[in-house]
Amino acid sequence: MSEGTMQLRAQRDPQAKRAKRLTRVLVGAAAVPVMLVAAGCSSDSGSDDGKDKAAEESAASKSASPSPTVQAAAFRKLPEPCSAVTKKTLDDLVPKADSGKEGSSNDTAMRASCSWDSLDDNGVKGSQFRWLSVSMLRFESDVTRGEGDKLAADYYQKQLKDAQGAEGAKSVKTAPVSGTGDEASVVRYDLKKKEGTFKQQTVVARVENVVVTVDFNGAGLAGDKTPDADDLVKDAQKAAKEAVAAVTKANGSAAGGTSSGAPSPSKAPSEESSKSASESSSKAPAKDS
Repeated sequence: MSEGTMQLRAQRDPQAKRAKRLTRVLVGAAAVPVMLVAAGCSSDSGSDDGKDKAAEESAASKSASPSPTVQAAAFRKLPEPCSAVTKKTLDDLVPKADSGKEGSSNDTAMRASCSWDSLDDNGVKGSQFRWLSVSMLRFESDVTRGEGDKLAADYYQKQLKDAQGAEGAKSVKTAPVSGTGDEASVVRYDLKKKEGTFKQQTVVARVENVVVTVDFNGAGLAGDKTPDADDLVKDAQKAAKEAVAAVTKANGSAAGGTSSGAPSPSKAPSEESSKSASESSSKAPAKDS
């Protein structure tokens, strides 16, 4: 080996050793960030688990919220229907009537009705016929259907529409009635029948969670004069006002306020009593003159 060759090898050996040491240092330094990254990933994973757990706890808290409630209805019972109108008023409206006929009901605390008919027979001079009906329907509050007074308000509107759309009704007129419950209206119209022309008045009133419907009609038969519709309207309004007062009195209140005590829970009544409330549109005299 020549002297030149030996000198080149001697120069390369120290360089090779330094290169190896530098490589080991760089490899070691590179391993440190890898460990840090791995540790960071492990820490982030723990943080996500905490967030998921908090979200689950929040969802569980919401699902454990209290059940929905509804405000109790104000009135819990109805008066005796055949006593809802005073004797004096009955003597004025249906002077020849016997005792009232109470309508059938499987729950008189929820629905009740009574009717009277009167025929003042004057022989060859004709006769005067009158028919009066009072029906009451009470609504309970229900978590699925709503508050009792709101249910009653909906039924009040339905009763008005039924009266306005009575079959065969002519010259239909509707007007508000003041001083009778929370809201009230009267629907008046004529009905032509073979016996004569019947003047029909229907007063629908709501007081709290109870709807009162008063039907009053009259006719002059066998040639007698037709009764004055304005007078019949006033009579019907008077009967409705007394019936509303009877409802509030039965619940321990002098006016349409909240009664004492909480009502017993039950489902809102069906609207089957609307049939008895609208029978006046087809009611015929008790007998022919």
